Amino acid sequence: MKRYALLAALLAFPASAQRPMLFVSNEGSRSVTMVDAVTKRVLATIPVGERPRGIQSSPDGRRVYVALSDDRPNAQSGRDAIAVIDVATRRVVARYAGGTDPEQFAVSPDGSRLYVSNEDAGTASATNLRTGRTIATLVVGIEPEGVGMSPDGRWVYVTAETSNTVSVIDTRGNRVAASFLVDVRPRAVAFSRDGRRAYVTNEISGTLSIIDIARHEVIGSVEMERGEGKPVGVVVSADGSRVYVANGGASTVSVVDPRARRVVARIRVGRRPWGIALSADGRWLYTANGLSNDVSVVDTRTLHVVGSIRVGQRPWGIAVTR
Repeated sequence: MKRYALLAALLAFPASAQRPMLFVSNEGSRSVTMVDAVTKRVLATIPVGERPRGIQSSPDGRRVYVALSDDRPNAQSGRDAIAVIDVATRRVVARYAGGTDPEQFAVSPDGSRLYVSNEDAGTASATNLRTGRTIATLVVGIEPEGVGMSPDGRWVYVTAETSNTVSVIDTRGNRVAASFLVDVRPRAVAFSRDGRRAYVTNEISGTLSIIDIARHEVIGSVEMERGEGKPVGVVVSADGSRVYVANGGASTVSVVDPRARRVVARIRVGRRPWGIALSADGRWLYTANGLSNDVSVVDTRTLHVVGSIRVGQRPWGIAVTR
C-alpha cells in the first residue's frame, strides 16, 4: 500500500520540479515560453506585459529572472523591471527595480545578488534579491549591454556597445575596478568555469575577444564567419574546451577551440540566433532564433541540429534550469 502511495505522490509531483526546463523570452509577443527540456514540449506561455530580453535562472532552478523594458527607451518608468517567475507555479511572483531599460544581467553564484546593465543611463545596478532593493548604481561604459559574473562571484564584466569597453566591477566593494577596450560593438560575455578566461562577442567586428581574468586583459581575438557573422550570444562548455557563439547575421553557431584560438566547426540553426544556452551536462545546446520564432536544439556530440521548438514572436534570450 505504501508503495502505491509513493508512486501516486511521485506522479502528482510537478514535472517542472523534476526535469530541466527551458525558458525563452519573446520580445515580440511579450511573453516567456516554458519548455520541458526532456520532451521538448511547450508547457506554458507566461505573459509578462513588457518587452522581455535578458533571462537567467536562479542557481537552485526554482526561479527565473527576466529583464523587462517599456516602449520608452530614454525614460525610466515603473514598467522597467526585473520580473521573477516561480517555476513551480509558472507565474510572475515579484518585480524588482532594474534601472532604466534593463537588458542583460547576471545572478551571483549564491543567488543573493543580481547585476544588470541599464543601457540608456550608462550604468550598471546591483540588486539584493532577498530584499528586492537596489544597493549600488555604478557608471560604466556608453550603452552597456552584456553582463557576466566570474564563477567565484568576485568580478562582474559589463560590456558597452558605443565605447567598445568592458567595465570590471569588484563585487566586494561594488566599485568599478578597471576598464579595457575590446573590438567594435561588444555584446555578450561568458566566463569559463575555472575562472581563468572570459569571452566577449563583438558584433560589428565579427570577432570573439579572449580575456585573461587575472589581468583583466585581452589576450586574443578569433574571427567569426569572415567577420560578417554579427556574433551576439556566447556560452562556454563546462571543461572549457569549447566556446559556442551565436552568429545572428549568418544564422549559424561557431564552435571555437579557445586554446587553439580558431573556429573548429560551424552549425546552421534557425534565423538570427541571439540567446544561447547549454544543458547542465553539456549534451544539448539551444539557440533562440529571433526571425524564425523557434529554438534550435543541437546535439553537442555530433554538432548537428536534432530538433526545433516553436515559441513566441521574436525570441531573444534563453535560460535552462538545473
